[in-house]
Amino acid sequence: MFSLKETTFVFYFDSSMELKNTYFNWSTGKDASLALYYLMQNEALNVSKLVTSINNYHDRVSMHGLRRELLERQAESVGLPLTTIELPQEPSMEEYAVIMEKTVADLKSQNYTDCGFGDIHLEDLREYREKQLASHEITCHFPLWKRDTKEIIEDFIRLGFKAVVVCIKSELLDESFVGREIDESFINDLPENVDPCGENGEFHTFCYDGPIFSKAIDFHIGENVLREYNRPKGDDDHPDAPSKVGFWFCDLVPKQ
Repeated sequence: MFSLKETTFVFYFDSSMELKNTYFNWSTGKDASLALYYLMQNEALNVSKLVTSINNYHDRVSMHGLRRELLERQAESVGLPLTTIELPQEPSMEEYAVIMEKTVADLKSQNYTDCGFGDIHLEDLREYREKQLASHEITCHFPLWKRDTKEIIEDFIRLGFKAVVVCIKSELLDESFVGREIDESFINDLPENVDPCGENGEFHTFCYDGPIFSKAIDFHIGENVLREYNRPKGDDDHPDAPSKVGFWFCDLVPKQ
């Protein structure tokens, strides 16, 4: 068994202060689940909503490729209302910015003053989020920020969370990794160039059980599908880099 350094989060709260109305940016995966778990322990915050981006052309969670029904079952088990950000099949940056601006404005009108994310190390992404939300006077919280990713994944397992890999970057991991359970064996099998939490987009997960859920989400594993997309600008500036980037998706099918 691996050894794990215990991690304790202590939040100081003045009981005379009003709770801050907080929404959480929910990706459906392991990092979001663990971050939400810790954010719920912050007595200064009232976490009262999940917010998730949906590709409404495919009716699936953006990037993770998860069916909408499984997302809705997650939210029901967590016990929080869900707001979806409905995105077109391939939104331009301009379209994305307009949709996100409207979403945040709506949340602000509902008296949300704070929000949470599961980000760990990506400085530019954090700066972008904070800059965009500062214009609405919404404060961002990052419960996992700068923690060691090996410790995070071990913490996730120790706390009793359960997750399955639903998407992998095909140039870094082979098809055998998609559909696997997140456990000690999975961690040990990862190549050295893959972050233990997939923080650089190497893999994505669906969390289906754990301390934030009232009950496990039932599903069975469907087919694997390989999809290719245009490589994002700046993703790899090497002149010999392929113009396409591939992802294996594992389709999870809700049990009725």
